[in-house]
Amino acid sequence: MAYWLMKSEPDVYGISHLEREGNTLWDGIRNYQARNFMRSMAIGDQAFFYHSNTKPPGIIGLMEVIETGLIDPSQFDPASKYFDAASTPEAPRWDCVRLAYRRTYPQLLSLEELRSSFDEQELPVVRRGNRLSILPVPEATALRLLKLLDPSR
Repeated sequence: MAYWLMKSEPDVYGISHLEREGNTLWDGIRNYQARNFMRSMAIGDQAFFYHSNTKPPGIIGLMEVIETGLIDPSQFDPASKYFDAASTPEAPRWDCVRLAYRRTYPQLLSLEELRSSFDEQELPVVRRGNRLSILPVPEATALRLLKLLDPSR
């Protein structure tokens, strides 16, 4: 099992949306490195749900990868802001995964708190200027995060 950190703006798609829906396609990713991270995900991997572009940003929940290797349907939809005219059904550029809701933590673990507990090698999201929406999380770091998010664990 691997661990990931996946960012979303709470007013666009937050942990409450995922909780209500139960699972979702993580589509609309238009960065090749983030796409490649999704391509390396496996069923059962855990992902920290990170609320971005909000005050304060931080980790608020946990998701699980339940389906991989999916073609992102938004790339073919001309009405979508994620439409990619160069992508075709015969040669799609963009993939996605399906994630299931696992839990919402009682308190957000803020970026400021993350910076005081982890360095850039342990948790790349603490690096200033990091804009990548999907990041791998080393297992040792993930276990520390889980303990910070749920001290009874």
